[in-house]
Amino acid sequence: MQGKAVLVTGGAKRVGAAICRRLHAAGANIVIHYRSSLYEALALRAELETLRENSAHCVQADLLDIAALKAMVEEAVKRFGQLDALINNASSFYATPLPQVNERQWSDLLGTNLKAPLFLAQAAADELRRRHGAIVNIADIHAERPMHGHLLYSAAKAGLVALTKGLAQEMAPQVRVNAVAPGVISWPEDAEWADEERRRKIVAHTLLKREGEPDDIARAVQFLLADAPYITGQVISVDGGRSINL
Repeated sequence: MQGKAVLVTGGAKRVGAAICRRLHAAGANIVIHYRSSLYEALALRAELETLRENSAHCVQADLLDIAALKAMVEEAVKRFGQLDALINNASSFYATPLPQVNERQWSDLLGTNLKAPLFLAQAAADELRRRHGAIVNIADIHAERPMHGHLLYSAAKAGLVALTKGLAQEMAPQVRVNAVAPGVISWPEDAEWADEERRRKIVAHTLLKREGEPDDIARAVQFLLADAPYITGQVISVDGGRSINL
């Protein structure tokens, strides 16, 4: 990853920040995308810049604004002179039971989890081809086994898996496109997931009987970028075995 430039969407906190830190530690220059997490993005940039000067940059954009995506890629290339990898990590997540599904939820969940990764890949395609780069999409194990009550999120992640495989075909042979599907890594921040008993039951379904860490996802991303030159169009589940034990 030495000297490579990587754009990470939703890179200011949680899994996104872990990806930024790990790739930066491997020598990459990092473009940290954020929507509203300005404080966290600036703090992470300062942290990375302390370790290596001129190695991190922040860019703000609403991923639902398609026009902003091309500008974001252009800013990343302008800042580091190149773009070698795109990590589509940013995601909206909340419950959408069928009786309550509405068009606003559709636009948000399909927009952040599926539409934005497509149009970001389109915007970055020429530069990634020039650099023989790679894309890693952060999917979800529930792309294949939908989560009850989360209809739109599950559908969006299923679409992202299909998009991953389609982009791998469209962008070959210059660009590799893969996905990482997390399981129980970081609990959602909303109140419905604060129930300890609910969490315990979910963890009980993992074969390893424990939660994962954001860095587990970051390690898989680094592997796909740096150590997997003959892997494309694939989805790696990082879930402690939960997806085969539901």
